[in-house]
This record gives sequence, structure tokens and C-alpha cells, in this order.
Amino acid sequence: MQPLVFLAAIILVLGVPALTMVKLARLRAARHEAPSNEVLARLESLEREVQDLQRAQGETLERLDFTERLLTKARDEPQLGS
Repeated sequence: MQPLVFLAAIILVLGVPALTMVKLARLRAARHEAPSNEVLARLESLEREVQDLQRAQGETLERLDFTERLLTKARDEPQLGS
């Protein structure tokens, strides 16, 4: 076997798994890092926005229920002219 072919085979057989292991180790290390202050601030901002949207949705549902009750009541009451 020629030395160049042998070297290429060793690089392929050992190099690719080694690079994969290094990439996996970096991913695992990055996962355990604490999020930056900017990320935390953005997350808190999003949480506040979601809470505001939930509150607004709740108010809208209450208004819808009230309107439905009024319409049902008006429909069920007898008309004065009839």
C-alpha cells in the first residue's frame, strides 16, 4: 500500500470521528453555559408581552360573553309592539 493512500485512509477512519466528537463536546459545553444578560432580558420582555396578551384576551372574552348575554336576553324578551 502506498504511504499517501495509507495516510488518507487513516485520516478518514480516525479524523472524521474525532472531529465529530469535538463538535459534540462543544455543543454539550455550550448547552451548560448560563444565558447572557441580553438573552435573559429579552426572555423577560417576551414573558411580560405574553402576560399582557393573555390579560387582553381575558378582557375580550369577558366582553364577548357580556355581549352574547345581552343579545340572548334581547332575543328572548317579547317585543313591545307585537
